[in-house]
Amino acid sequence: MVRLDGVPVRERFDFWWQAVAESVISVDASSDHAADFWAEMRLLDLGAVHLSNVRCVGFEARRTERRIRRSDPGMYQLSVILQGRSGIRQEDREATLAPTDLTLYDASRPFRAWSSADGSGTPGSLSEGLVVQVPHDALSFPASMIRRLLGRRMSGRCGFGALLGGLLRQLVAQTEHLSATDLCRVSGVVVDLIAALLAHEAEKDPSSFVTDPDKMFVLRIQAFITQHLDEPELSSADIAAAHHISLRHLQRLFQQEGHTVSGWIQRQRLERCRRALADPLTDNLPIGIIAGRWGFTSDSHFNRLFHRTYGMPPASYRRHLRKDLREASGA
Repeated sequence: MVRLDGVPVRERFDFWWQAVAESVISVDASSDHAADFWAEMRLLDLGAVHLSNVRCVGFEARRTERRIRRSDPGMYQLSVILQGRSGIRQEDREATLAPTDLTLYDASRPFRAWSSADGSGTPGSLSEGLVVQVPHDALSFPASMIRRLLGRRMSGRCGFGALLGGLLRQLVAQTEHLSATDLCRVSGVVVDLIAALLAHEAEKDPSSFVTDPDKMFVLRIQAFITQHLDEPELSSADIAAAHHISLRHLQRLFQQEGHTVSGWIQRQRLERCRRALADPLTDNLPIGIIAGRWGFTSDSHFNRLFHRTYGMPPASYRRHLRKDLREASGA
């Protein structure tokens, strides 16, 4: 929990945005209430995904190219508005958001965000929202599809928006009854619901993405690959044959989305392994067994790939998470 109660009033504004930079992302911020600023933030670590519950007086924040060059975590951020009014501008698209609304934006691209309440600075006048940070690689959609959804208002009153918003609110409300291990396990559920919401929004979108048969075909192929990730023998030739296209055509489709077929498969398999290593229920499983379940037949090859992707070997990653979980639980 980050609170400003013990911080001198004149230092609160700078203190707050430094805390935001350290726990979320760095921005250039301003506020009509900088002289008597008040805010609080509750942080939930879900493993690869992080959830923040923020209550704050009105502000404006800009994520600039300069900030991105200095620090780029490679994250999407999804906001759920709980109280007050907020807005986001990214990709020449602007959305004004009311309670229950959701929006997605990319921390690796410039954006402008703002939030407002009644301006009195008392707890009752604060805006409130939830912010989920999701690594780019955790969402398997083509980047071009996600880019078309950035900075759009998505309803949280029904469908996947309501399911996702409800789950995130319950996670915050039930934190005292959930162990650090429980929170880590729910990470995959949050990512899957975000993916379902984005897929639903893409289907509604009348943009060229939805009407482009090649782009929709790539989504169907990726869904097929996801269903067969645990098959070590899965190859580009098999995928092409299953979809009645040539290998060259398959490769060209993925190249248009900035991927190679084998690279996309490999990244999805690594993410499944990372999720498994993050779950304490797998502690009795050797890392080689987990890797084998997701199609990796060479332990040394898997270890190198994992280290290169996540910054540490899989065994160190598992130990690091368990240490964090013990510290969080006070053990």
